[in-house]
Amino acid sequence: MRTTTEIQRPVAQTGRPNAIHGGTRHGRWNFLRHYLEMVVAMFVGMAVLGAAVRGILALAGLEYPAQYAELISLEMALTMSIGMVVWMRHRGHSWVSTLEMAGAMFVPAIVLFPLLWLGLLSGESLLVVEHMAMLPLMYLVMLRRRSEYGG
Repeated sequence: MRTTTEIQRPVAQTGRPNAIHGGTRHGRWNFLRHYLEMVVAMFVGMAVLGAAVRGILALAGLEYPAQYAELISLEMALTMSIGMVVWMRHRGHSWVSTLEMAGAMFVPAIVLFPLLWLGLLSGESLLVVEHMAMLPLMYLVMLRRRSEYGG
């Protein structure tokens, strides 16, 4: 039989599922932390590997092909993907999940290229819009595999 104090005591809600991620607060934090780790890995990859590409071109006596926005866009997606792939594999993610996330780096470029070719988007704008599209795409890919990403 329950006493009056047992009935009035509030029930802890730490294990209650979240409507968005289907997990607990702890799970949401893991999800967000993993997202932020991947963003950092992307930018480290872009900075380090991008500098290496430019350095190798300079040593070979070649200039970085600034007039080819498509090449710059693909190089950026590749260097960001490499950084992210290294981090995801370090964290124990499968190749399927890792390559799916790397694909989120290339999809914006491929979708935006026709706008560049039609003159509706400049080369500089291509890179900005591509960066802006990558982040929500990564989030959507993560939502697809919530349990794997800690959500």
